[in-house]
Amino acid sequence: MKKIFYSLALATLILSCKPSASVVSKIAKSEVQVSIDLNSVKDDKVMVTLTPPAISTEKITYHIPKIVPGTYSEDDYGKYIENVKAYDSKGNTLVVAKIDDNSWTISDAKKLAKLTYLVNDTYDIEEKHDIFSPAGTNIDAGKNFMLNTHGFIGYFSEFSEIPYTVNISHPATLWGATSMTDTDASDSKDTFTVSRYSELVENPIMYSKPDYTTFNVNGMDILIAVYSPNGLITAESITPEMKTMMTAQKNFLGKFNATKKYSVLIYLSDIAKKDAEGFGALEHPTATTVVMPEAMPKDQLAEQLKDIVSHEFFHIVTPLTIHSKEIQYFDYNKPKMSEHLWMYEGVTEYFANLFQVNQGLITEEDFFNRMATKIANASTMDDTMPFTKMSAEVLRKPYKEQYLNVYEKGALIAMCLDIEIREESNGERGILDLMQKLSNEYGTKKAFDDKELFDKITTLTSPKVREFLDTYVSGPTPIPYEKYFSKMGVEKTKIKITGNPFIKGEEPNINIDQATKEIFILPGNENNPFYKTLGTKANDIIQEINGKKYNLDNIYDLITESQNWKENDAITLKIKRAGKEITLKGSIKLPFEEIDGWKATDNTKAKLREAWLKG
Repeated sequence: MKKIFYSLALATLILSCKPSASVVSKIAKSEVQVSIDLNSVKDDKVMVTLTPPAISTEKITYHIPKIVPGTYSEDDYGKYIENVKAYDSKGNTLVVAKIDDNSWTISDAKKLAKLTYLVNDTYDIEEKHDIFSPAGTNIDAGKNFMLNTHGFIGYFSEFSEIPYTVNISHPATLWGATSMTDTDASDSKDTFTVSRYSELVENPIMYSKPDYTTFNVNGMDILIAVYSPNGLITAESITPEMKTMMTAQKNFLGKFNATKKYSVLIYLSDIAKKDAEGFGALEHPTATTVVMPEAMPKDQLAEQLKDIVSHEFFHIVTPLTIHSKEIQYFDYNKPKMSEHLWMYEGVTEYFANLFQVNQGLITEEDFFNRMATKIANASTMDDTMPFTKMSAEVLRKPYKEQYLNVYEKGALIAMCLDIEIREESNGERGILDLMQKLSNEYGTKKAFDDKELFDKITTLTSPKVREFLDTYVSGPTPIPYEKYFSKMGVEKTKIKITGNPFIKGEEPNINIDQATKEIFILPGNENNPFYKTLGTKANDIIQEINGKKYNLDNIYDLITESQNWKENDAITLKIKRAGKEITLKGSIKLPFEEIDGWKATDNTKAKLREAWLKG
């Protein structure tokens, strides 16, 4: 899962497992049948009907997931399920008892012929929950349905390992984008069959007016589907950048990935209305769900997608191919988390940056600057908390507050591990080679024990790598980044990075008058070059910029559009000061921050450095 972090700052501003073998053998030829009706939406809810196989017990419990893989948070999707009813074959109701937020027990279960319930969506009530939008659901009758299947379909523990057949009735004007195969030829009904419940959870479907492109990269069919409510972005408009990126990723991975089809489902949020606000993406073995603001300029959106989607795509390496038993046999309602987020998220995030310099999409300087930013971000977190401990306990305090460090220190762990392996092999091998060997050892159907992974990595590499893992990953010692950069002939220097005029780090310099919805400038920003050049003062109310009006309702527009501003571009700012309207004209001066960076200086190590970044 990859998030866009400035949305966190903006939020602050606005708010100021497996069944027994005997059971499986009895039901091996059975299936769970599900029907979802997208034609009859009432009160923003859709009806789901589930038909189970024959049940041999007096009671049975139906579960909706509490948590799903890749989210690392307990979100209780059952809270959005209501009016659960059970029927026998004659249409008589059976007794249903709700036992917690995500579970319902049915009595006289031997008679159960049908289960029905209503599903509410999450996008239009995001102020009431913390579900990350790419893992959430949307119901917008006749326009869009984001079916993250875990939000609509649950499971009986006894039947989680048997096939599911899902029939979806929908308006003929809408098309379902997914990596699954529709076996129904009708324009208004789709039928999908999967081998078990976990496969269903990993296959989202997005229904909307058809707007998609397809292309093939080295034997992999790619689907790019876009929902843009106001028609501002099309799939065709972003496909060239996506194709360039995914071609580079496939070239970087070589023969690693055997996935035949991959879908990117992009939901663009209309932030002027009640809509999704958790920007980023969620990975699946053959798909990625993405939520981004529709107001973001196309060029900037394409640039963001390059980083976000590439991160999710690299999850096909880990944990989708290489993973522990906690992930292989994921418990959706009583989860046990793995110790190895440094690999699942950290290696993935590192690859999402490394492949770009490896394939010439960014320069070495760009790559070093990105790593410098990660070091700066990681320094704000707890650098002595063992990463394996944080990973295993990530659902609980104080460890959950450190989760975002998986994208910062996690990636840096992967980088230093890569450097260690490169140095020991004289540039011949790196962390990608290690991941390929682990894939050969395990693969999608064989999981490792959490406690055995370091031993296996040591066998495939060296005792020095084991020392690194024990010291810096499972131990409390901060990583000496200078030591590892110097192995590649790279030393510390000072670099300047461009900031946002309205946010520094996670701290906004503007605020909202909740009564009037007006945006005003906070005191203490007199030296911010953006404000200083234009001559603003503390408590000035920002009314318009370049002719566009801004307030609480479109504050996201202001932030996302400012991300695309260029130094010295002309700007007109209309403000209200002490009740009087004033127009200020000038040029944009962006704030810059000076942080520790890195630069290649030792040419005696140029060959080794080339192997690291280009090998």
